[in-house]
Amino acid sequence: MAIAQPTYLPWLGYFDLIDQVDAFVVLDSVQFEKQSWQQRNRIKTPTGLQWLTVPVAFRGRFGQLIREVEIRDREFWRNHLRAIELNYRRAPFFEKYFHELSVRLKCGEKSRLTDLNVRLIAWCMNILDVHTPLLFSSQLAQPGKRTELLANICSFLGTTEYVSPIGSAAYLLQEIEMLERRSIKVSFQNYEHPCYRQMFSHFIAYASILDLIFNEGERSIDIVRSGRRKSLSPDQVSEKVLANPA
Repeated sequence: MAIAQPTYLPWLGYFDLIDQVDAFVVLDSVQFEKQSWQQRNRIKTPTGLQWLTVPVAFRGRFGQLIREVEIRDREFWRNHLRAIELNYRRAPFFEKYFHELSVRLKCGEKSRLTDLNVRLIAWCMNILDVHTPLLFSSQLAQPGKRTELLANICSFLGTTEYVSPIGSAAYLLQEIEMLERRSIKVSFQNYEHPCYRQMFSHFIAYASILDLIFNEGERSIDIVRSGRRKSLSPDQVSEKVLANPA
């Protein structure tokens, strides 16, 4: 099992994580972070990577949970679609997927960011032919913060192995006993970004999954999986952290 916050149009590694587990928990019951991957991501342009940011209601709502975040301007999708069309209209699979994307980007009154993100994640999973069940931490109603929350979710679902994004290693390694004392094996995702054909000049990694889908279509899932490496143990990650201190 894996647990991660709902990201806006995530990168390839996010879908690799979903693809390699038997259940994926959308962590929507923790505090929202402004200007995080939860509300923005990047597409490729002739001059490099360009941010697409979803405007959210934040003033006076400090400490709100991810599931509570509302989209401030529901017409934002027009600018996002315009930018996507401008930069991908000549991509091989643009015509095949653009209309479906436009339907899923549109938001109604008082739309929530999580609903948008999950709607887009589910659409991308369908294109990639990935069928891992999506669960929501808010519906599981487990207590705790950080690793304690992860451990409670894993125990509640009867999980015996937890696959963590490598970005969570800094705090997870310090609190890993919360999982280990419940006999939950911990491993870390090990992903090397693959190359694929792109619009414009040289290859640039870490764009949204849209970049891959518009350029490679049905081959996208094979390319996503090609970046997967053998998971790292906590000891292996600890050695890397010690070798490369921040």
